[in-house]
Amino acid sequence: MFDWLFEMLSFSFMSRAILAGMVVSLCAALLGVSLVLKRYSMIGDGLSHVGFGALAIAMALGLTPLPFTIPVVILAAVILLRLSGNSRIKGDAAIGMIASCSLAIGVTVLSLSKGINADISSYLFGSILIMSSSDLRLSLWLGVIVLLFFLLLYRRVFTVTFDESFARATGMRTGLYNTLTAILTAVTVVLGMRLMGAMLISSLVVFPALTAMRLCKSFLSVTLTAAAVSVTAFFIGMALSYLFSAPAGASVVLVNAGMFLLFSAVRKVRMMS
Repeated sequence: MFDWLFEMLSFSFMSRAILAGMVVSLCAALLGVSLVLKRYSMIGDGLSHVGFGALAIAMALGLTPLPFTIPVVILAAVILLRLSGNSRIKGDAAIGMIASCSLAIGVTVLSLSKGINADISSYLFGSILIMSSSDLRLSLWLGVIVLLFFLLLYRRVFTVTFDESFARATGMRTGLYNTLTAILTAVTVVLGMRLMGAMLISSLVVFPALTAMRLCKSFLSVTLTAAAVSVTAFFIGMALSYLFSAPAGASVVLVNAGMFLLFSAVRKVRMMS
């Protein structure tokens, strides 16, 4: 009955993509809860556009993509944080500005370069074939760091998420926590682009958090449920992608959307009973 599962996992590229993707999904969900509550839910979309532009430049110059792209996206995340916190350009406006400019840079580089369209398309729409062993190791390290970040600094993350002004008034270094969150989100987005693509990676940040919020009330329960939903949705999406030869990224997004609808239906039933 489950022969297809053992067959799927027997392929090294599939097992590597599934493991790395589940770790990235876990990280995106944990970070996404705080980002959604602080109205930065579209930061994943903005940073993925920055990543697309950086990847286009790296490939046009013949550079290794990840070592070039990760610092650029981290810088963009920090700049975005500064713009949103210290100027009249707030939240979605700052994200829209940076995202559109980065996408324009990427498109311009592509139009002026030849022979890299096929490579860039895999980053634009995702591909399980480009996930290397080094990407997997980097994903695992990212997972360890994000988990330690939440386990060791949970109370501070909670306070900064819900009342940053109070946290700052009590002497808490809110800027440091926001910067750490931005850096971890940037790395998560870049690694997630390998599988999900620049156009779909933001779903891993937004959907699990919103899904968990349909049923859960406390910050801890939302965070734990979002993590479980994200990892489960990714695995189911990859399984459906394998069974029906469908695009991996799109399959994961559709499963996430389905789980959101399911949780919403359960919430309505609870309210009616």
